[in-house]
Amino acid sequence: MDHFKNLSDMHRYNGFPVPENSMLSLIRCNQSCSFGDREFTTDFYMIALKKMKSGVIVYGRTKYDADSGSMYFTKPRQAIQMRDLQLEEDGFAIYVHEDYLNGHPLHAEIQNYNYFDYETNEALHLSPKEEQILWDLYAKIEIEYNNNQDEYSREIILAHIDSILKYSQRFYKRQFINRTEISGKVVSKFNHSLSEYFQSGLMTKQGLPTVKFMADQLNTSSRYLSDLLKQETGKTAIELIHYFLISEAKNLLKGADINVAEIAYTLGFENLPYFSRLFKKETGVSPVQFKKQYLN
Repeated sequence: MDHFKNLSDMHRYNGFPVPENSMLSLIRCNQSCSFGDREFTTDFYMIALKKMKSGVIVYGRTKYDADSGSMYFTKPRQAIQMRDLQLEEDGFAIYVHEDYLNGHPLHAEIQNYNYFDYETNEALHLSPKEEQILWDLYAKIEIEYNNNQDEYSREIILAHIDSILKYSQRFYKRQFINRTEISGKVVSKFNHSLSEYFQSGLMTKQGLPTVKFMADQLNTSSRYLSDLLKQETGKTAIELIHYFLISEAKNLLKGADINVAEIAYTLGFENLPYFSRLFKKETGVSPVQFKKQYLN
């Protein structure tokens, strides 16, 4: 697998013109784009708008399909493959070397945009108005990029990139709302999957359910699942897992014939103190105190 540490090497590999900036690259795709035929990794962030008609995009665990949306985000050292892309309309790709963000607030803020960890089947679907907003921002970056760059250029370009990321966050929230109305509440499927895991006895055999395990059950990525649940319920996936575990623990504690250690084991906790700390954090009392209060 190829790894590109600098933009010039990636441009040469794909037959693109030499980039104007060694830390920033803009690529326009006029209904076609080629990025070689092998997987590669980079030291760059990629923000891309591509309405595909045919071809292959692979990153994360999944491959592009016709309903995968048109806005994609990848981060440094994430395996990517893009081959023989034919687009319904023109597209663009912005590559930003991670070092280009050094000393700028975006260096830290970009970590908060979870969609850089989404899978291809969780790409962003855009309305025509939303697409136009992003194209307008791209055009402003392109103008600044192609002018004689000076001490203001980086700040202006990063301000526009920051705007693209913020708009994308807004559009994803809209997508979460629209898509759950079509597919049903994800939280119901999440809770059902948790309940099945518990009822089957797998918690005792395999331990506590992780966010990744739950995401796999629902055929999604951990970040996307947490963001979607946060939109629906105000709580993240791990918070909902904890809520489920404490609810089951309360129910088991009301039984007189089972002790706290056995309950912790039944719920998949390998460590009794961890179970006790989590229970007290969520309820305000220890499991022993809860059991005594109920029995009294």
